[in-house]
Parts: sequence; C-alpha cells; structure tokens
Amino acid sequence: MYSLISLDGVAEEPGDWMFAVDEDVFSFLGNVINRQDDVLLGRGTYEYWVDYWPTSDVEPFASFINNTTKHVFSSSPLNGSWANARWVQSPLEDYVRQLKNGRGRDIGVHGSISVAQALLAADLVDEVHLVVAPTLAGDGSRLFPTLAGGPRRLECVSQVRTPSGAILLSYRLGEQADLAGS
Repeated sequence: MYSLISLDGVAEEPGDWMFAVDEDVFSFLGNVINRQDDVLLGRGTYEYWVDYWPTSDVEPFASFINNTTKHVFSSSPLNGSWANARWVQSPLEDYVRQLKNGRGRDIGVHGSISVAQALLAADLVDEVHLVVAPTLAGDGSRLFPTLAGGPRRLECVSQVRTPSGAILLSYRLGEQADLAGS
C-alpha cells in the first residue's frame, strides 16, 4: 500500500495540501512501483484517474499505471476506457487472497482509501509506504480513521526526510498487538 498523507492523516486530494514534491519523493515512488505488477483500485479512484493518467507524462507513475493491470472493484460496469483495467465484481477479500496466492510480484494499492482500509482490516496488507507531507490538511478522508480489530504492530524498515520536508516511511505489518499483556 502506497499513500500520500498529511501530518494529520488526510489522504484525500493530496493536490490540495501537498505543496512541494522533490526528486526523493519520486525516487521513493519508483522503488515501490518497480516491484509491482498489479494494482487494486476502487471505483472512485478509477473514475478520477481514467481521464488523467492515460495522457499524462508525470513519471514514473504514468508509465507504470498505464501499463500495469488494474483490478477495479465496483458493483457496476466501469465508465471510460483504460488499458489493462479489469472490472472486478468479486468480494474484495476473496479476490485479493486469490491474487496473492498466484504468481507475480507485489500487488499495489494507490489512492483508493476505502480499498486500503478494507485490506488493512482484513489483514491483507504486508507493507505500508507513506509519504507524509509537512502539512496539516484539516478536512478530508483519513487513511486510518479507525482501527478494526485493535492495535497493529508495524516494523519500520526505512525512514527518510526529503529536502522538501516530507517524511518517507516504509513499514512491514506484524501481528496484532496484545494489549492485555502490555
């Protein structure tokens, strides 16, 4: 899972609150997407992106997202046309478990806050990569509004401060924390 978030946890509409992006942020994104060959999207993200990314030259993401298989979860057919987009009507958790058991590299989640939240709640996320902007966004959907199933332990595997002040964080998810023994 890869997400841009504000310091107060807002993940919605980063263009409204992410004021500076430097080369380190693009490099971080490049390292994450270079290991992925499938992407999971919700319908809202798909509809938001379908008219932008196919003609975008914002790299490294444009080439990646346009050439990668996009599994789009929606109860109704997709609008618009985007290469390598697949409409998925199956339940998210079952579909992702099956996809994870198949051959291939990493499966990414970009944008798609509700998909990310559902996968976290179902314990189907292995890694979380965050770009934390030095901004308090105030309003907007938060990536971690509540924590279904209780506290989770994460292992920080890297952290970097960029010249623009963003913090790049990578975590592996571990077992649920046992608060009774704490």
